[in-house]
Amino acid sequence: MDTYTHGHAEPVLQSHRWRTAENSAAYLLPSLRPGLDLLDVGCGPGTLTADLAARVAPGRVLGLDASADPLEEARATAERAGVQVTFEVGDVYALDLPDASFDVVHAHQVLQHLADPVAALREMARVCRPGGLIAVRDVDYATFTWFPANPGLDRWLEVYYGVARANDAEPDAGRRLVSWAHAAGLRDLTATTSSWCYASPQEREWWGTSWAGRATASSFAEQAVGYGLATPDGLAELADAWRAWRDADDGWLGMMHGELLIRV
Repeated sequence: MDTYTHGHAEPVLQSHRWRTAENSAAYLLPSLRPGLDLLDVGCGPGTLTADLAARVAPGRVLGLDASADPLEEARATAERAGVQVTFEVGDVYALDLPDASFDVVHAHQVLQHLADPVAALREMARVCRPGGLIAVRDVDYATFTWFPANPGLDRWLEVYYGVARANDAEPDAGRRLVSWAHAAGLRDLTATTSSWCYASPQEREWWGTSWAGRATASSFAEQAVGYGLATPDGLAELADAWRAWRDADDGWLGMMHGELLIRV
C-alpha cells in the first residue's frame, strides 16, 4: 500500500473542500457532456466529484478513495448538491471494475502520491472505454514560489520533499505526466498547465491556516518526525512561517500544475 503524505486530518480536508470543477478541472470541462459515465479516482471529500457529476448527469458517477475516512463527508456533499454519486473504497492498482466501463476516468492530485503511477495509469486505461478520456492533474512542487521571502517556508519545502520521497512519492509529478503516460503505452495525449494563486486576504487565510495546521497535526507531521526529518519544535516553526505569510499584507503564493488528457 502507498503511504499518503497528507492523510485526512481536518486541515487537509479544509484544503480539499475548496476544489471545484472550475478551479481544479477546467482543462477537462469542454470534453464533458450529459450522459457520460465518470470514475473519479482519489475523490477525497467529494466536492470536485459532485461538481463533475453535475456536468455529466444523468451519467453514472463513481468516486473512489484508498481510505474510507473522507467518504461519509463525500456522500453528504453529493446529497447537498443534488447529484447521484456512489462513493467506495478502491485500489487504483486493482480496480474492482469491468474493462471499458467508464467514458471518463479522472484523477486530481493522485499520481504524485503513488509509488507506481505508470501501473495506475494502465489500470485506469483498462476501465476506460475505447475513445474515452483519462484526465490527470498534478502539482509540481518545484514551482511553488511565494512572497515575502521566508526561510521557514524554504525549510517547509525541504521537509515536504523529504517526506514525499521517503514515501516513494514524486512531488514534482506535474512535469512527469507525459513520460508516465508514454511508459504506460498511452500516446494520444494533450498536455497543458494551469496554476493556483493565493494573494487576497481570504485566500491567504484559507491556505496559510490549512498548512499551519498540517505542519503540526497531520500525517505529514507524523511522518516528518517518524522519518527523522523534523522535530516537533521544528514543525511548530514551520507552522509559524505559514502564519507569518498568511498575515503579510503583501503575501502572494503561486504553483503550477501539469494536466493531461489521454484518449484511450
